[in-house]
Amino acid sequence: MPNVKGDKVSSSVEDHLKAIWLIAKREAASTNALAEQLGVAAPSVSSMLGKLQSLGFVEHERYRGVRLTESGVRQALRLLRGHRLIETFLLEHLGYNWDEVHDEAERLEHAVSERFTERLAELLGHPTHDPHGDPIPGPDGAFPKTPSTPLAKVEVGQTLVVSRLMTQATDALSYLALLGVQPGRRLRVTKREPVGGLVHICFGDRQEVLSKELAMLIRGEILA
Repeated sequence: MPNVKGDKVSSSVEDHLKAIWLIAKREAASTNALAEQLGVAAPSVSSMLGKLQSLGFVEHERYRGVRLTESGVRQALRLLRGHRLIETFLLEHLGYNWDEVHDEAERLEHAVSERFTERLAELLGHPTHDPHGDPIPGPDGAFPKTPSTPLAKVEVGQTLVVSRLMTQATDALSYLALLGVQPGRRLRVTKREPVGGLVHICFGDRQEVLSKELAMLIRGEILA
């Protein structure tokens, strides 16, 4: 019988389930959006969706997209939890840089069991967020609160405490790491360009200018 607790599904199945969650959570994701997220052709995604439906992981309606079932949600969050805990372990214990951990975790997430994942969580002190500030779902699937106001929306004179970086792109993360912009950093907006959306910030004794696109990826909480 498919979809029995403890059954092992393929890494391709797991990748598709996680992609659906990252795109749409419990809402419907389009085939084209999935193809873009996974870097594969749309017909390949369509073929996999039939398999996912037969396994009971998704509900797929033509022209309306694909939605995870409760079983699919559990599988996706199990994989996501393992991925983000692995990222944290690589950074804290194996000397990886924070712009390197995502790709390594992508390779390792399919190989670990739930038992290993929970042992890893215990070793790490049950972290709530990974190195990029992404929330780590708990064993029950619940997510910790994560402030998500974009830096691009912060008014001049206000300070944002960075909680999360909404990208896994190596070049963007490398650049932010070079600047010293990371979760926990306090960024004060000193100027916003009326044309082009450039955002001027200061933190410590540094002053930097960020593009609107980059400032949208930096999320956090505005200090009162």
